[in-house]
Amino acid sequence: MLHALLRSSHPGPTTAVSLIALSLSIGIGLEPWRIAAVTLMIVCNQLSVGLSNDWLDAARDVQSDRSDKPIVSGDVSASTVARVAVTLAVISVALSLLLGPFAAIAHALFLASGWLYNVGLKSTPASVIPYVVGFGSLPAIVTLSADPPQLATAWAIAAGALLGVAAHFSNVLPDLDDDSDTGVSGLPHRLGAQISGFVIAASLVAAALAIVFGPQNPVTAVSIVGLAMTLILAVTSVVLVIRNTRKRVLFRLTIAAALIDVVLLLLSAPQLR
Repeated sequence: MLHALLRSSHPGPTTAVSLIALSLSIGIGLEPWRIAAVTLMIVCNQLSVGLSNDWLDAARDVQSDRSDKPIVSGDVSASTVARVAVTLAVISVALSLLLGPFAAIAHALFLASGWLYNVGLKSTPASVIPYVVGFGSLPAIVTLSADPPQLATAWAIAAGALLGVAAHFSNVLPDLDDDSDTGVSGLPHRLGAQISGFVIAASLVAAALAIVFGPQNPVTAVSIVGLAMTLILAVTSVVLVIRNTRKRVLFRLTIAAALIDVVLLLLSAPQLR
């Protein structure tokens, strides 16, 4: 059952977001116990959100014959997934309180955004808002966990929000047709694949620009190289979108560009506050 729960938790995004939180915490010089608390809090947060997604989408997954989903295949019950999701959410909130009231508020925004998306916002024109709020709050969660707490800089919050936009559209893009068949009609579905591709490219480039030119420190050669690589990947993605070809390649290019932006963000971690 443990393996089935792990599969239901969307372990890929959970691992990625948790590693970002860990790296940012180390980058700004948090105390070891705070680094551990932030990381464990985000792990529980993301596991909870992932599990709630599979639980709340169980009926749609059955309709789409998603036998790869543990609930659909019968490897774990929906009620068990729901209980674990709620329990992990409570644990993450408890951990956030150890880091102070401001960190707890920022974390609550992140957690609530994920759950609200799963509960119903994913099927509305506001589907991108939870990603903007959630990813935008991640740098603030880290800096507000410091002693004394400090709000993350505007460029860091903006970069996080823009990466959230790219994450939302990139995550939905491969499943636009399947989602539409099961009644999911978020902002990417309404805009269509071509415009969604443009949005992804634009948000990734904008995030890179914020990260490279936002901090007060002089721009480094590494940052310029990262920005140039992001631009190249974004332009290539736009060409593929216009031609409406190689959708799998498009998805991989956007992931690569997002990874470059994340690396640039991590390199700029000391300037987050």
